[in-house]
Amino acid sequence: MTDIIRLLPDSVANQIAAGEVIQRPSSAIKELVENAVDAGATDIRIIVKDAGKTMIQVIDNGSGMSETDARMAFERHATSKIRNAEDLFTLHTMGFRGEALPSICAIAEVDVKTRREGDKLGTHLVISGSRVESQEPCVCEKGTVITVKKLFFNVPARRKFLKSDSVELANIVREFERMALVNNHIRLGLDTGTRTIDLRAGSFRQRIIELWKASLDNQLLPVNVETSLVKIEGFISRPEYARRRNPLQFLIANGRNMRHPYFHKAITGCYDSLIAPDTQPCYFLKFTVDPQSVDVNRSPTKDEIKFEYEQQIWPILQAAVKAALGKFSAVPSIDFSSDAIPVRPLREGELPTEPVIEMKHNYNPFKTEYERKPSTNNWETLYDNFKRGSDNSELSAEIQEIPDTTVSGIGQFEVSEFDAVTSNSLFEEEPKGKLEAMCMQYASKYIITSSRNGLMIIDQHRAHVKILYEDYMRRVEKMEVVSQSVMFPESITLDEVQRAALLEVGDDLKRLGFSLEYESGETWLITSLPAMLKKGTPKDMVLRILDSVTEDSANYGLDARGGCSIASKVALMMARSSAIRRGEKLSSTEMEHLCAELFALPDPALTPNGNRIFCLLDEARLDSLFQ
Repeated sequence: MTDIIRLLPDSVANQIAAGEVIQRPSSAIKELVENAVDAGATDIRIIVKDAGKTMIQVIDNGSGMSETDARMAFERHATSKIRNAEDLFTLHTMGFRGEALPSICAIAEVDVKTRREGDKLGTHLVISGSRVESQEPCVCEKGTVITVKKLFFNVPARRKFLKSDSVELANIVREFERMALVNNHIRLGLDTGTRTIDLRAGSFRQRIIELWKASLDNQLLPVNVETSLVKIEGFISRPEYARRRNPLQFLIANGRNMRHPYFHKAITGCYDSLIAPDTQPCYFLKFTVDPQSVDVNRSPTKDEIKFEYEQQIWPILQAAVKAALGKFSAVPSIDFSSDAIPVRPLREGELPTEPVIEMKHNYNPFKTEYERKPSTNNWETLYDNFKRGSDNSELSAEIQEIPDTTVSGIGQFEVSEFDAVTSNSLFEEEPKGKLEAMCMQYASKYIITSSRNGLMIIDQHRAHVKILYEDYMRRVEKMEVVSQSVMFPESITLDEVQRAALLEVGDDLKRLGFSLEYESGETWLITSLPAMLKKGTPKDMVLRILDSVTEDSANYGLDARGGCSIASKVALMMARSSAIRRGEKLSSTEMEHLCAELFALPDPALTPNGNRIFCLLDEARLDSLFQ
């Protein structure tokens, strides 16, 4: 038998590595800019066409490369940053793995022009799919110009899964913001074809304001602490400016962007009781630690960093954030100079009166309100009526007033123990929407009723979400969506990423009942909304829609039911914001109407995103509970 194990060709190995390092155009830009920073550049320009799919060009005024270095830079694991494994723990550069450039040239056509300070001529190198096409001397400015064309041209499967231009452009802008924040000492520019961003070198605060406009200036509180273990500096936002959508949260360690859930939790924990539960603070914090105490070689993208002393840094970080909140009066304080309750001054000759507390006869404060109230329930009648499905409204009201403790036996079992209904076979034996018994509410969350197949427990919120979703989708499919003008248009500020999303789905939003008109600068006006939208904040709704466009696939073709997938997203958002909440009391008529509408749907068992709406306890399960 012949041997079957062989070494992969370099071109194939580079394509495999590219799958980890270069995931989309923004990844290529990140790697090229980091190389320019390591080369000592003070001015870096980025030009993209078609959101980086057609062309990416990075121009820097760094040290440049010799003829030999220019060729070696595109060899796998070739780097000038480290010499041995020990150097990984004394890193002061952004790159060190030697994988970025060979990965890029394996999946694109690359054109390089570079020249060092003392050289009369530079080098022009052309590489396509890891194959060197040409290398010759050229006249060029000091520094390096790298042009990447036709990204993923030889990997059609990867190119097919790239998202729309607006989504890829949004990712490029986000990556540019992260790089610009880290390198505030460098002039950075971005030309997307539709907009040009030019950021001058300046302080950390100036860079934050340049990126996210001057309105952020008054929101920032400085953080500054230095210990023998770590130095933490930067800014956090005042509690009153916490955001429901798109909080600006950036952590930087030794000049490198990082994701660190542990430190994120430490920061947000300082805002407990200061901000609403559904909001997040903004923060921009730099950590400076001994390079030997961190490990940055945890992923090819180099955005995961492990700290050796992260548990010791936690209290230092929390103390620094709390000190900033307290120092600048961001924490609410008690005003002892004013009376909590206004007191009327006594008139001349008037004596102070003692408060009179009226006590009822035989009052016992240790009994619940229900125990103090005489029972008027005829349990035998209740049982008989429940068994035969009585529609007595007075009886329904009586049962609804029964406190949760009266059905606590059911509440002792987890929902996971119940049998889920995942098909319509349950309703084949009886007309849909017809229930045998009256409805009662438990814990203001669940509707309990009976059917011919057993005792049914329905999540009232999920049931209403399903009903509203199906109704809205039916209107969309029949082109019956009614748009209602807003008497007082609400202004909304959109960043670069959100504006790109709006350009892509603006027509779809109009078809779904939303209208936005440009006002000035970054401000738009919401002028009309779907008439079905009863609850929820229009501004928050629009932002959630635009964010979902940039986060999810942008192929808004037909979904499984033949409708526009963005319509499905909007329908689900509207249904969730307008649906009955858990904890909301319902009358017997409301419960019966909700159940009737639910079981009239083709598939009442699951919500649009696959969550269970109701569970069933059949007779066998009920019998087992009493054995």
